[in-house]
Amino acid sequence: MSSYKSRSWEVASFEDLEYIYPKHVLDKFPITPPNPFWKDVTPDEWNNWKWQHRNRVRDLQKLEQVFTLSQQERDGYEKTQGDFNLGISPYYSSLIDADNYFCPLRKQAVSHIDEIKVLETDMTDPLNEDGNMPVPGLTHRYKDRVLVTISSHCAMYCRYCTRKRKVSNPSESAHLRELEGMIKYIRDTPIIRDVVVSGGDPLTLSNEKLDWFLGEIRAIPHIEIFRLGTRNPVTLPQRIDQGLCDVLRKHQPVFVNTHFNHVNECTRETLLACTRLADAGCVIGNQSVLLKGVNDKPGDFTALNHKLLLQRVKPYYIYQCDLSKGLHHFRTNIETGMNVLRELRGHTSGMASPIFVVDAPGGGGKIPISPNYIQELTDDKIVLKNYEGNTYTYHQPKPESASMIPESHPSLSIV
Repeated sequence: MSSYKSRSWEVASFEDLEYIYPKHVLDKFPITPPNPFWKDVTPDEWNNWKWQHRNRVRDLQKLEQVFTLSQQERDGYEKTQGDFNLGISPYYSSLIDADNYFCPLRKQAVSHIDEIKVLETDMTDPLNEDGNMPVPGLTHRYKDRVLVTISSHCAMYCRYCTRKRKVSNPSESAHLRELEGMIKYIRDTPIIRDVVVSGGDPLTLSNEKLDWFLGEIRAIPHIEIFRLGTRNPVTLPQRIDQGLCDVLRKHQPVFVNTHFNHVNECTRETLLACTRLADAGCVIGNQSVLLKGVNDKPGDFTALNHKLLLQRVKPYYIYQCDLSKGLHHFRTNIETGMNVLRELRGHTSGMASPIFVVDAPGGGGKIPISPNYIQELTDDKIVLKNYEGNTYTYHQPKPESASMIPESHPSLSIV
């Protein structure tokens, strides 16, 4: 088998994947045929991310041509436009079962009347990102890291979005003056070592603008890493082109956190996109959201996380669905998330076991939630229950006093 790809940065096509992965791996990632609505589109158009972005499903007429709509979906579109607009890339729409109202990918993409129901506990800005914003577009909550939102646009407007107040609103996109203000704040705050670049989706920016912004950040001496938060590898994998990879390769180390929620989102297209990112030197993690009717059944996360590892993507977080307005129909109880962890821990590799977190309402930050494996804890021992329900005792070391250290030992001294 040829190994020439190890001597080239470029992974240009599906055919190149055959030099990287064995057939039994590739067979797990089907190529996505276009929805019949786009049957006459040329391959060059289909694989062009700008064409995909221009031809998103944005209005009711196209939505009805692509999918068989329920009345709840039709009403949902009419009631939510203006507050949270519709946007689905042609590629992602082709993953959706056009006739199945319960398709887990459809629930993420298509408007529904349940979105207009707002509970008393719902919030406009549940994580208080705007309240921790010293300059427009930059949230500084944790001491050594900041979040910058540099775009309000996405390839797809996910219906469970925690930033519905900003996303899909063109007036919320950062202008040059705001981008320069973020850079100045970061430059003037030496305690910051980590910058999370998000949106919307930062990859809606051109390669040139992204290159400029990342270059300005990378030139700041106290910045060690930055992270790109993007769902494009899932909803618009064509965006991960050679030009983008050339940009990211210039600014290493780069961490990319993407956002797969269901195993049906793992395709030959996403495999190509993740391979390009990995070969460009990026470390890829995945942040899922636990969603009712999408990924809350037994086995959903096991299947997804196994596919992610095959794409060189490490499962990182599972988020409890936030308290943003109109998301109540997506939320599960906390016990559902703990059951997901029980299903994973010990039953598959630790690499496939992410951290389940609640991003605390009001800006309290991410709080990890875990099943209770500790049965008893004393100064002498800890009694633990493993994934099979068996208990084990680990005896704690006894504290040693300074008088127990031999005076003659040459490497020890009492201070």
